[in-house]
Amino acid sequence: MIRASKKEKCTFHFHNTTVNIFVGLFLSVVFSNHTAKSKKTLAKPGVKNIVLVDGVRTPFLQSGTIYADLMPHDLARAALQGLLNRTGLPKDAVDYIVYGTVIQEVKTSNVAREAALGAGFSDKTPAHTVTMACISSNQAMTTAVGLIAAGQCDAVVAGGVEFMSDVPIRHSRRMRKTMLSLNKAKTLGARLSLLGSIRLAHLAPELPAVAEFSTAETMGHSADRLAAAFGVSRLEQDEFALRSHTLAKKAQDSGLLSDVISFKVPGKDIVSKDNGIRPSTMEQMAKLKPAFIKPHGTVTAANSSFLTDGASAVLIMSEEKALAMGYKPKAYLRDFVYVSQDPKDQLLLGPTYATPKVLEKSGLTLNDIDVFEFHEAFAGQIMANLKAMESDWFAQTYMGRKTKVGAPPMEKFNSWGGSLSLGHPFAATGCRLVTTVAHRLQKEGGQYGLVAACAAGGQGHAMVIEAYPQ
Repeated sequence: MIRASKKEKCTFHFHNTTVNIFVGLFLSVVFSNHTAKSKKTLAKPGVKNIVLVDGVRTPFLQSGTIYADLMPHDLARAALQGLLNRTGLPKDAVDYIVYGTVIQEVKTSNVAREAALGAGFSDKTPAHTVTMACISSNQAMTTAVGLIAAGQCDAVVAGGVEFMSDVPIRHSRRMRKTMLSLNKAKTLGARLSLLGSIRLAHLAPELPAVAEFSTAETMGHSADRLAAAFGVSRLEQDEFALRSHTLAKKAQDSGLLSDVISFKVPGKDIVSKDNGIRPSTMEQMAKLKPAFIKPHGTVTAANSSFLTDGASAVLIMSEEKALAMGYKPKAYLRDFVYVSQDPKDQLLLGPTYATPKVLEKSGLTLNDIDVFEFHEAFAGQIMANLKAMESDWFAQTYMGRKTKVGAPPMEKFNSWGGSLSLGHPFAATGCRLVTTVAHRLQKEGGQYGLVAACAAGGQGHAMVIEAYPQ
């Protein structure tokens, strides 16, 4: 019988132990992690896990179409009711409701409260409305995360609504002053004197514009300048817009846009899908004239997002509460950041500034991200951000960074369409982005997703989302 020496026994024992360790590690990775990539989880010790239970949205429709006779709270109410129906959530189980909106209807300035009451939530559930331009529902969601993380709530509904079919149009300042003075006038003579002071020019209305208050520049004009600054051609913009519409149509036809709920519009038909998805051809798109900088601009109606009506809603909970109520969450909401920069020359570069910050906060790299969902305000804005993210010079000169963060690979980027094709109700888009990331992670088997968006005021947002183990 051959006996191993003491040294050989030790070596054999060491190798066995090593093999056992590696086998154990391999099995734990295979069975405890829900993805093939076996990445670490972003759970933090002593910090509550906060989850996205589910998310829904009304169909996003071009303004002035089927929703034209409604009010914003009607759409918000429909999204809230859709969320209740989808989740089976008891209406009194929600601790708080936060909604975003940009163009406010003056009759329902706290649209969160009016929509919640209309949807049948308990009148004991507080609700407030936030506004942060195109990242308003992102702000609503992170407000919900903050309330839960602080231990003040366990279940919060967040969402956003925008209604561009009917925006507030005001009398001129002079006319408003005269009308207010008429209210206070005590004698007939005083009233007649005020009425006599009205001039034809006073009757000209003030129309709202998608323009910066600080610079008076429209967002489209700024997008055109940004595209020019980064050398983004008209061809590149049209190609990206066509990609967005083509992918959105494919996703819609394949039933991937499962967050869309059917909505019976009073006096009209049931609406069950977005109506702005229209794949065209490069030849047709090339015929369009510049929309903002004429005649040499590159931003057109075809490569810009369109004015949209729509609402979205998501249910956010502590993981503990969600599991106790029998829910299977869709994703973890992890680190997020808000950024702001020069609203004149860097108005739409929020994703470029926010992406590296949120990756560093999470301890991740661009390569760790499986799914990217960026808000598409304009094709030129997206292409400019991708070029900025690929530029060492931009990173060093403007961001104080040693190297570029890198641009997301296109095969991971907005692969079910984006705001250019699906539509962009300003305050509702954020929830769509987050819900889409959760659904894509489930469908594609990824672990991490990243949402990023620009917003008026030169602001931006990014959030990391982690798939919930299946």
